Amino acid sequence: MIDPALPYARTLAQRADALTTICVHAGDEPDATGALETPLVMSSAFGFASAREARDAFLGENDAYIYGRWGNPTVEALEAKLAALEGTESACATASGMAAVSGAVLSICESGAHIVAPRSMYAESARLFRERLTRFGITTTFVDAAREGAYREAITPATRLLYVETPSNPTLAVADIADVVALAKERGIATIADNTFATPFAQNPAEHGVDLVVHSMTKAIGGHGDAIAGAICGQRVAVDRARDLVVKGFGGVISPFNAFLVARGVRTFALRQRQACETAADLAAKLAEHPRIERVHHPSLRGHPNRALADRQMHAYGALLSFEVRGDDAIDSGRRVLEAVRVITHAVSLGDVRSLLVHPASTTHSTMPKEARALASIGDGLLRLSVGVESAADLWKDLEQALAR
Repeated sequence: MIDPALPYARTLAQRADALTTICVHAGDEPDATGALETPLVMSSAFGFASAREARDAFLGENDAYIYGRWGNPTVEALEAKLAALEGTESACATASGMAAVSGAVLSICESGAHIVAPRSMYAESARLFRERLTRFGITTTFVDAAREGAYREAITPATRLLYVETPSNPTLAVADIADVVALAKERGIATIADNTFATPFAQNPAEHGVDLVVHSMTKAIGGHGDAIAGAICGQRVAVDRARDLVVKGFGGVISPFNAFLVARGVRTFALRQRQACETAADLAAKLAEHPRIERVHHPSLRGHPNRALADRQMHAYGALLSFEVRGDDAIDSGRRVLEAVRVITHAVSLGDVRSLLVHPASTTHSTMPKEARALASIGDGLLRLSVGVESAADLWKDLEQALAR
């Protein structure tokens, strides 16, 4: 996937070139009005030409639109783009990333099911597994997903799902997707991969056999911090099962306006990620040499424990990194950096055109018990940086002056 012998900038240019036409044109069907952009259809219900057409629509014997929760042309255009980007047969857009995660999981797991999931992962996903699913008789074992054999050791006769998030939030640990999939197929177990951190620019889990790929499209796919959205991608049968549950059944429907905004963001997705990924690797290398930095987490670094694996299964190293500031009081050291940045924005979320810096232990991962954070290597002083499209030189100057304070 990634050839270490090639300059990273060239690798990124090649990946962007492979995706830009898909980003611009996938899902864009000719419109009767001649509109170049997919129209924004803001209608909760759709009229029928006849009673027979209505009956056949409800029986699934024609493709007439019925009701906004069941289907919308603006949403479907976005879904076609997502499927093309992930290389899957189908995609379902949802109201949020967590609607996608919970809907995908519940489309596979029933009461009594057991899940194996990573310790280091998005905190709200972890909370879903740790607290919310247990109310319905679904249990989870959390493992060090980057350790060989961890998933195999945790499987029980009740295991129905192996869940992967790689690179992980916020420590950038890399799990072997192909190895997890091979184990799942051997045992007749389903797999889900959260690809939000990597994005389809840097990784395509479906290439390695994952059953369902989930995204928070709020992040890099939308890319502009103006729309909440999620996605489930995979084979049509599996995606339709999840769609019927999370969108039709639970009402996790994305608004057409948000779908329109995300689709517009997708058009520049490859260009944005090319810039952000190159800058992230540059900043990671500089931070790793800085005397005030204890540790940097980014798969591009030679010292990253999963660098060879990232080279095998990823197209790029991604636009997220995390680092720990030296100091006797880790939380205070991190706080001072957060309050000193001027170009970088102190805010949650990621994948924006703006670079965003956050302290996971006190914000995004504050719902995780301290013991769980420690097991996931989420230190009190860890800072997560989502790299945007600003000048790499300007971002480095900002980090330098913040660290100097």
